[in-house]
Amino acid sequence: MYDFANSAFASTVVTLFLGPYLTELAKAAADAGGNVHPLGLTVDARSYWSYLISLSVLTQVVFLPMLGAVADYSPNKKRLLGVFAYLGAASTIAMFALTGGMYLLGGVLFLIANLAFGCSVVIYNSFLNDVAPEEERDGVSSKGWGIGYLGGGILLALNLLLFQKAESFGIDKGMAVRISLGSAGAWWAVFGMIPMIGIRNRKPQRTAQAGENVLAKGFLQLFQTLKDMRHYPQTLTFLIAYLVYNDAIQAVITLAGQYGSDYLKIPLESLTMAILMVQFVAFGGAMLFNLLAKLMTAYRAVVLSLVTWTLLMCGVFIVKTTSDYFVAAALVAIVMGGSQALSRSLYSLMIPQGKEAEYFSLYEISDKGTSWLAPLLFGLMLQFTGSYQWAILSLVIFFLIGLVILMKVDVKRAALEAGNEA
Repeated sequence: MYDFANSAFASTVVTLFLGPYLTELAKAAADAGGNVHPLGLTVDARSYWSYLISLSVLTQVVFLPMLGAVADYSPNKKRLLGVFAYLGAASTIAMFALTGGMYLLGGVLFLIANLAFGCSVVIYNSFLNDVAPEEERDGVSSKGWGIGYLGGGILLALNLLLFQKAESFGIDKGMAVRISLGSAGAWWAVFGMIPMIGIRNRKPQRTAQAGENVLAKGFLQLFQTLKDMRHYPQTLTFLIAYLVYNDAIQAVITLAGQYGSDYLKIPLESLTMAILMVQFVAFGGAMLFNLLAKLMTAYRAVVLSLVTWTLLMCGVFIVKTTSDYFVAAALVAIVMGGSQALSRSLYSLMIPQGKEAEYFSLYEISDKGTSWLAPLLFGLMLQFTGSYQWAILSLVIFFLIGLVILMKVDVKRAALEAGNEA
């Protein structure tokens, strides 16, 4: 149910409305050359969103590993989950206030909300090892992702109805977008109450000594984690592979709206329908890949998904119409949920016991709408070539490198190195 709650932020805010809306706000504030100047920097207004995503993940790189270590020592992970969930929800609700050329305020609110989102998901993911034995994690993780897509899809459907019927409700399109952004925060807050009531804290396997400051312990543990990972080379190899290929997956998710609206000139109503379709197709995709995991192992299913991602990115030059966009979006949706859900369950098998949040904090650097190198490359390619197609195609590099690294991972050996059952 936490996936059901927070996926509204990922679908309504990150994937669809905020990218095109902030791009329009930036364009409204741009100079004659189409550039804005945040903090004195010259930035193409079209690239503002992709650079902002990269910046948001840099903040996560700094804070998430520290938080993960703190969470592993905390006897009340549920409280930490609630704090960050409601900070993110409040920042998202505040996006309703964005008007005119307020692209800077929009950027600040996104940075806060996305950091809080990442922090909450680190803690949420660490509960996977508490609630599911190893043999059930593929299924539990896949169902979580699937239910999350349903939650994001339901709110997106309601927002689509609002946007399409805006005039009959006596509001303009801009107001409909602002209400949609704010509603994602409200949805996150309301449905976030269910896991907050139902989740039980578990006694931490690691405890701080009397008089020790848990925050200081967490900060120091970050460096210890990076040092200790050399003892788990297979886990480290998988983490590197995941951070590379999932960076590109998240870039596709977050930049799809801008690509459709600014390059293909797809009306926002149609664009919303495409993103809405993705939510429900992705639910089926997550269930499909769970079945594939049972037939061919989760590892091979993830490898298959990366091969498929590579082929889909290479087909970007034939996507020229709204119909093409819908077909491409459907194909992406099938592999999207499955590749992410199975990656999470695979990684859970490679984590030393008692260090779940600590290790998932490194994993969360690239998850659910957050990536940095891929959108940075996208933004640079777009700024210097002026071509959205070449910018999208550049993401193939991440899928290929991630696949090559993943092929070096031995899951059974990784589990044994981490002290888990093979």
